[in-house]
Amino acid sequence: MKTSRRIIWTFALAVLNFTSCNVIKDIGQSITSLSRCSFKLDGISEFRLAGVSLSGKSAFNVGDAAKALASFSQGVLPASFNLNVAVQNPNTATGTASSSTATLTALAWRLLIDDVPTISGNIPRSITIPGAGQQTIVPLTMNLDLVQFFKDKGYDKIVNLAFALGGAKGSASRVTLRATPTITTDFGPLSYPGEIDIVNTEFRGQ
Repeated sequence: MKTSRRIIWTFALAVLNFTSCNVIKDIGQSITSLSRCSFKLDGISEFRLAGVSLSGKSAFNVGDAAKALASFSQGVLPASFNLNVAVQNPNTATGTASSSTATLTALAWRLLIDDVPTISGNIPRSITIPGAGQQTIVPLTMNLDLVQFFKDKGYDKIVNLAFALGGAKGSASRVTLRATPTITTDFGPLSYPGEIDIVNTEFRGQ
């Protein structure tokens, strides 16, 4: 009788150990997969300089030029735009939509233009990132005074910079978003080990 009980307990412990190992393995795979969210700049939109929209334009008309020059003569050239960040979550570890979803709870960022540090911020609210390689666009609203950071360039070069970013042929190629993402999983928040440089040429992650 004692031998039979010993065999039963040994078998039960083996099953429990096997199950526990599989659970731990699944948890580890899920955490690893969810931590692989990657980021890329997806362009700049709705760029305004001194209140003038640059969308679809290659140069100022006379009236817009006068407005921008008047602002510059007062020592400011305020710019506002949306910097669109594409976030990709390739997680397919469990094969279900709910478990493959990640939540971006924070994205502490610093904006660099032509490698010059400018403003910083964070996302205002959490954003759900579906899995299976889908992309989610996160628009970040930027507001900064270009004179404050580029006054040594002079009026013409600052205006040219603005059109290079948000004009008819504008792109985010001169922009870097240095950021620290925080991803929430079923197992709690998962911060990246450090900042990543988000650029427009490729997806980058952990």
